[in-house]
Amino acid sequence: MALVGGIEAGGTKFVCAIGDHTGEIRERVEIPTTFPAETMEEVIRFFHAYDIEALGIGSFGPIDVNRESPTYGFITSTPKQGWINYPIVSKMKEHFNVPIGFHTDVNAAALGEGTYGAAKGLDSCLYMTIGTGIGAGALVGGKLLQGHSHPEMGHILIRRHPEDYYQGKCPYHIDCFEGLAAGPAIEARYGMKANELEERSDVWELEAYYIAQALMNFILILSPQKIILGGGVMKQQQVFPKIRKQLETVLKGYVDTPNLQDYIVSPGLGNNSGIIGSLILAQQALHGKY
Repeated sequence: MALVGGIEAGGTKFVCAIGDHTGEIRERVEIPTTFPAETMEEVIRFFHAYDIEALGIGSFGPIDVNRESPTYGFITSTPKQGWINYPIVSKMKEHFNVPIGFHTDVNAAALGEGTYGAAKGLDSCLYMTIGTGIGAGALVGGKLLQGHSHPEMGHILIRRHPEDYYQGKCPYHIDCFEGLAAGPAIEARYGMKANELEERSDVWELEAYYIAQALMNFILILSPQKIILGGGVMKQQQVFPKIRKQLETVLKGYVDTPNLQDYIVSPGLGNNSGIIGSLILAQQALHGKY
């Protein structure tokens, strides 16, 4: 049975896995994301122990996914120190002469959830992660959403809550969606991490206010059949009902949606959405479908 490799390259850690054509993970390891030389040495060492036939990489971004670009396969203007303009695909090709699929970590997660997870059997879904940053990927008509580049939905502009005086934390846009609602913004606003604020209803009302605005925009533009919310912040399950309520408020009945209890959900694959999606990227590359 053909074995493939997957990399979920995150800003905090790289998850590397060996899997098969069913998406089943055979082996899995987590490697801290430090600097490229150190992290990639460990990544390469892991895969050298296996005879893989293809590799899939779902990476933190922004990245260059334009195959005609001279910097295709690069991590580009990331705020992650040391990784700006890093050629991750060509680095892996130096060591592994196999087909490589490459996309964002959130698009990989959307692919995983659409194939085996909460959106299995549907041809469209939106996967959004809210944690250290905010990113989203989408399947549209069964294909990953990509144009000139990939979506960067975490950086849309949203309306500030009238009682929120926190300036925002995005290093590029200050008070975009990520700047107001990602984990670091929550910590900076309240002086505590999200998981220490579980009992603060006001924290999660404000978070739901921002998330619901973003989801309204994505629903109006993409009309996904399922919305999946993952990431560290979304482990606070008490925020889900508040998001659904806020979304009803801002949509005002303008467009029809499925029952929100079934429409806005946690990942069906748990913490493995991205790495399973990366294994699927490898399978697509192996069969020339990528």
